Amino acid sequence: MEPLTQAQARQYSPLALAFLGDSVYEILVREYLVREANRPAAKLHEQKIQLVCAAFQAQAIDRLIPLLTEEETAVYKRGRNANNTVPRHTSAQDYHKATGLEALFGYLHLLGERARLEELFAAIFPAE
Repeated sequence: MEPLTQAQARQYSPLALAFLGDSVYEILVREYLVREANRPAAKLHEQKIQLVCAAFQAQAIDRLIPLLTEEETAVYKRGRNANNTVPRHTSAQDYHKATGLEALFGYLHLLGERARLEELFAAIFPAE
């Protein structure tokens, strides 16, 4: 698909961006885990669950905030401040931060900014 312009991508609701960004983030995590080591699928799944949960994503966005551009920060804040229902298994603060992270990843994906996504992802999971 053709990348969108910033003006087009801004037209989407923050929760629609987060809906997409959830999958974008998860595929990056899955690829990271597979490339890290060849493990049984059940072990990969266990590790993936730990890295895509709201608590981990909230910690991840805390590391990314200083690296974000003004536009990216605005997208993150729109996602973080979106009115959504918080699941019982996580704190409201973590869930809102995670939604903001997912909105940012969805936005960058729609713009076709693969290099930027990988740069931000690498800041979350630095090479050892």
